[in-house]
Amino acid sequence: MDEDTHSPEEPATGPVVCARCGTAAAGGTPPLTWLSSVEDGRLLHFCESCARLHIRAIESRLDSLWW
Repeated sequence: MDEDTHSPEEPATGPVVCARCGTAAAGGTPPLTWLSSVEDGRLLHFCESCARLHIRAIESRLDSLWW
């Protein structure tokens, strides 16, 4: 019995950028204070400032397009 196996998607290389304001994080990984979200199959990162500003919308599980 053949099964299709799919390898996980390779992470993008380069700096991590806030999907809201464009702030770039140093290095290839987001700082611990940043928020990560999967929306429409895309991994998005939000800096600490944007996450704090929109925390109510985030906790309500609204897509970032709504905030």
